[in-house]
Amino acid sequence: MPITVDIDVMLARRKMSVGELADRVGITPANLAVLKNGRAKAVRFTTLAALCEVLECQPGDLLRWEDGDAADSGERRGAAENAAGGG
Repeated sequence: MPITVDIDVMLARRKMSVGELADRVGITPANLAVLKNGRAKAVRFTTLAALCEVLECQPGDLLRWEDGDAADSGERRGAAENAAGGG
């Protein structure tokens, strides 16, 4: 997924545990882990706002876009060429 979640970076900067952040934001540690590890498919704006308030940061400090599709499409193209006998 091209969206990278940097909650762990902000936790380290704030010297805060996952459990403490979950308590202060009002979500379960399991749900925070899903978000932190990049497995979430969506995040509510209210949750994002609470994370930013507790961590004293901006949404862009927690989420960033990386162009991972260019590498993925190149790998897929190479595999398709190999399967077709072109590579």
